[in-house]
Amino acid sequence: MPSRSSKRPRDANQLAKLVVDLATGQVNEEIPNADSGKNPAAVALGRLGGKKGGAMRAQRLTPERRKEIAIRAAAVHW
Repeated sequence: MPSRSSKRPRDANQLAKLVVDLATGQVNEEIPNADSGKNPAAVALGRLGGKKGGAMRAQRLTPERRKEIAIRAAAVHW
């Protein structure tokens, strides 16, 4: 993934010109596709597992274990 600085100029004047060019339609800003270069079958498989993973874990946790996790999370948060 390219760094943010390679997408837009760092110089204020060049950035201002780019903004004006974008606003007037003289330049098109290309937004890269988030899934580019990924195998669609692998993406679908990962999504499938991700969808059911959290629900399965919640089902398997006992109320006592959920309480332990919540107490630990609260302690870390504060």
